[in-house]
Amino acid sequence: MNNSTSTVGIREYVATMLLIIGVKLSDSTPALYFDSLKSAAWMGPLIGGIITTIPLYFFIKVLSLYESKNLHDLNILLFGKYIGFLFSFIFWVYGSIVISVDTRSYVDIIATLYFVKTPTIVIFIALMVACAYTAKKGIQNLTSMSWIILSYVKITLFLALLLTLKDANTFAIFPLWGPGIKKVVTESAFKTSLYGDFLFMGLIFPFFTSKKVFSKGSWLALTFLTVEMTIAFVLYLFMFDYGPASLLTYPFHEVIRYISIGDFLTSLDTFFFPFWLVASLMRFSIYLYLNALLLGNLFKIKQFEYLIPILASVFLILGMIPETPSFTIFKLRDPLYELFSPVFIVFPLLLWGMAKLKGDFKNEPKKNNA
Repeated sequence: MNNSTSTVGIREYVATMLLIIGVKLSDSTPALYFDSLKSAAWMGPLIGGIITTIPLYFFIKVLSLYESKNLHDLNILLFGKYIGFLFSFIFWVYGSIVISVDTRSYVDIIATLYFVKTPTIVIFIALMVACAYTAKKGIQNLTSMSWIILSYVKITLFLALLLTLKDANTFAIFPLWGPGIKKVVTESAFKTSLYGDFLFMGLIFPFFTSKKVFSKGSWLALTFLTVEMTIAFVLYLFMFDYGPASLLTYPFHEVIRYISIGDFLTSLDTFFFPFWLVASLMRFSIYLYLNALLLGNLFKIKQFEYLIPILASVFLILGMIPETPSFTIFKLRDPLYELFSPVFIVFPLLLWGMAKLKGDFKNEPKKNNA
């Protein structure tokens, strides 16, 4: 794996995962959990993180076995030319829908909370142009930029959540199991795709400086994200209680609009907004890059970077279709989570099973010693 394309180290990879998954705290994702899990919503990302360890373990095992292969290559190698192509194409379609839906969701945040007089289409175009421009810089620059901005983003997030403690209502955590243990576990399992980006990062596996980068980096990132998500959900619960929290489409932005430091520092949302915007930009830039990379793999397009502006334009058009975005996008995101969660859990096990049937694991010690 040590070749000219192996450019992503562990700190860049971990930073990338902490940004693209961590920024979901700021959109409608928490509201989806509060809507179904009530006062036990904070258990959702915790249980989901624990469940994720299973598919992630098997995914790492398979990727480490085929060191020079990415996710699409594995599909072709293990399932055959046609079935493997179909799996990759389905992943591409799903990723395209997620980008269209989530970018419109973030545009809605900007338009309704910060730039109320600016036409939605103008904000959407500006976002997609910025994402396309950033995505074309390549995976090395994208991951390096993620590392550079990570500390600023996480410090501001920590500060925002810390300031909510002065108004915390700790009794809001009761009843502890919310709607019941069975529903909490079931709903959490069907939202495990919260961490599904780990699967798509398999597309850049050959770019890592060593196979240990993906292994160690994934475990570090998953541990940090599980703790971060759980704490953030607890603080949302303390701040709003589960009833109001389930009605707030964007709890994080309501938090930063509400908090203040004494009587002299108010309207702190203008301070936090730029850091959130940069993190969101990085998330969708990386999504665009991965989407173009997968499409290039599917149709053997070597210069896949040229697809990025075209895809950005397509996602812009698709994202503008919903007429009532706040309601429609919220309703779309829940089935997307529930649809992909079983795939995220089962697919790595399926990859591992196919590799086992082919007998490739018998050669693993020889490969490692070579």
